[in-house]
Amino acid sequence: MSTVGDENSLIFSRLATYMNERPDFIDSAMISELERLYGVCTEEAFSLLLCAALGFDTSFESDRLLWERYAPHMLHRLDEAYFSADPFAAAVGAVAGGRKGVWELVHSVLPAYSLVACGDPVMLPDGRVIPQVGYFDTDYRYIAVLEQGREWMTMLPNESITQRVPIAAARGRVLTYGLGLGYYAFMTSRRAEVTDVTVVERDKNVISLFESLILPCFSHPEKLHIVCADAFEYAEHSAPQGGFDCVFADIWHDPSDGVAAYKRFRQYEPLFPAGTRFDYWIEDTIKLYL
Repeated sequence: MSTVGDENSLIFSRLATYMNERPDFIDSAMISELERLYGVCTEEAFSLLLCAALGFDTSFESDRLLWERYAPHMLHRLDEAYFSADPFAAAVGAVAGGRKGVWELVHSVLPAYSLVACGDPVMLPDGRVIPQVGYFDTDYRYIAVLEQGREWMTMLPNESITQRVPIAAARGRVLTYGLGLGYYAFMTSRRAEVTDVTVVERDKNVISLFESLILPCFSHPEKLHIVCADAFEYAEHSAPQGGFDCVFADIWHDPSDGVAAYKRFRQYEPLFPAGTRFDYWIEDTIKLYL
């Protein structure tokens, strides 16, 4: 008999394989056919198709019960209008097409019903750990940076969803490790409660791209200060004396490579004045790895 831990592992491993190998397997034609043949709604059609695509056979009671325990908490139909109206997406999207050397800021397209991450996993009282994934029912245009024609950075829903809490909590003098596309810096600099935002980024190419193509879209560029430095060295030797009220770290690509960096940043927290707020990108997910 499988345990909750076994079920969690099975769901995560099969989702990971699907999303790494063919996240766009389900398409509009499949959804429409299922709706027509069986009279199901879009959400149910997608759930049935994904269930089968992940290798679960609901004719077996164990597979059916497993899917019923996870899918309702896991799958989300995302609102294209909501994410397209995001202030960063609207401002930066308006200048898509700009170039800087080998870099290009573009709109890319996520095909309808492609599966994407949309938040940290949720832990339920019974021990189930529920991944949060979703899909749009139309093609979704998103901001991306290409390096010599290949995607290097993207602005998909998970980026904004997983930064909502740190952004809403930002106040006073803000410090962030890692620049990326500048979403956190953009959103916090818009807040009246924030006086200035210091960004520590070690990659000069990232800074150059940002300053050329994205910074002109900021409504309050005067609040932004970029420091080209190693995040860990800055955290240990400079940041504690910087008078920062909020600190946000986002220098990892995923939880697996974030564990070591997260643990190291946490060691520097006692160096800061009491009352400093610390946030870490996808912290809840990293804690599951720990």
